[in-house]
Amino acid sequence: MKIFLGLFFSLCIFSSFQAVSLEKGKWNFVKTDEYCYIGSLAIETDLPPEKNRGEYYILVYKNIGNPETIVQIEAGYDYKIGPDINVTIDKGNYIFYTTEDSPSAAWTSEDNKVIFAMKKGLKLIVNGVSSRGTITNDTYTLNGFTTSYNKLVEDC
Repeated sequence: MKIFLGLFFSLCIFSSFQAVSLEKGKWNFVKTDEYCYIGSLAIETDLPPEKNRGEYYILVYKNIGNPETIVQIEAGYDYKIGPDINVTIDKGNYIFYTTEDSPSAAWTSEDNKVIFAMKKGLKLIVNGVSSRGTITNDTYTLNGFTTSYNKLVEDC
């Protein structure tokens, strides 16, 4: 069910994403008639600029009236199917995964644990491997995450 919601949400976001810009190093809150999300762009990546890559960002979202919040990472490329995507929040490690149906997105089965760590943490690093074998390390700041997350929970 979570994957279905993630795929549905991804389609909704992609269709309206151009209208809403996420910012590097900031957590923005967006509310529509059906869902809300907070998101941020990475503050740093180790991928050389000459490599082609789409938009990469983190979202935490929920449908209005539903208490479940979901963490989703967009890579800007198709992840290699199979190996885990490692997310480090300060000194803690969390496992994310992707699917063949949506290879550019990653989810976790431990959303509550990850969100708790994000609220307490300062830095989040996503370590992924593309379908071509390129390894990327994207760094996100968690400054402002707790305030944005509280708004997401209260207003959605």
